[in-house]
Amino acid sequence: MPVIVVTGTGTEIGKTVVTAALAACALAAGRSVAVLKPAQTGVTAHEPGDAAEVARLAGPVTQAELARYPDPLAPNTAARRAGLPPIGPEHVAEAVGKLAAEHDLVLVEGAGGLLVRLDDRGATIADAARLLGAPVLVVTAAGLGTLNATELTARELRRRGLDCPGVVVGSWPDRPGLAERCNVADLPAVTGLPLIGAVPQGAGTLRPAGFRTAAADWLAPLLGGRWDAESFARRAETA
Repeated sequence: MPVIVVTGTGTEIGKTVVTAALAACALAAGRSVAVLKPAQTGVTAHEPGDAAEVARLAGPVTQAELARYPDPLAPNTAARRAGLPPIGPEHVAEAVGKLAAEHDLVLVEGAGGLLVRLDDRGATIADAARLLGAPVLVVTAAGLGTLNATELTARELRRRGLDCPGVVVGSWPDRPGLAERCNVADLPAVTGLPLIGAVPQGAGTLRPAGFRTAAADWLAPLLGGRWDAESFARRAETA
């Protein structure tokens, strides 16, 4: 997979950390990596954004942004409030094409969920994925409410004919409760998508060296790691 679009079932669920884990695994395998954040919202001009956080955690990746808007809002809303032009899927596809020509892997991290609007036409990161012909990796929450949000995302991906390799839990708690433990089995059953990773809660606070060493333990071989769904499910049952 030379290009992977990383989306989520909402905001603040671990997309950036999952993107960093993907990058760390690829770098460890000797691949060159670029990370594109099409629309960075909620940070000022001189603050580090999500692409910078991926680089901090994962290592030497090429960082790219197409636009930055200061308000922590959906990209089209933030662009309108800032009086700046929005970023459309065609801009994303063009940028990814250039990055893919020079890198083994390009990771595109969306903003919020799959259908968050990029522009006033209603275009989304899903439209960018369609233009790219790229798979869409879904990052989801671990606990109560995640089944509904993840199934809705999976249905929309299928409706649009987009490929999805599976679902990664963006923040798996140290002490999972009943809902989290049940969701390990229910997420694949409900969504029809395999669970292909789980990043532990607080992974983003690890020192970079520790993060890079551990990243492969959080992602399945399909994503460059060594995480095993069956072993994880057994551990979850007894947690």
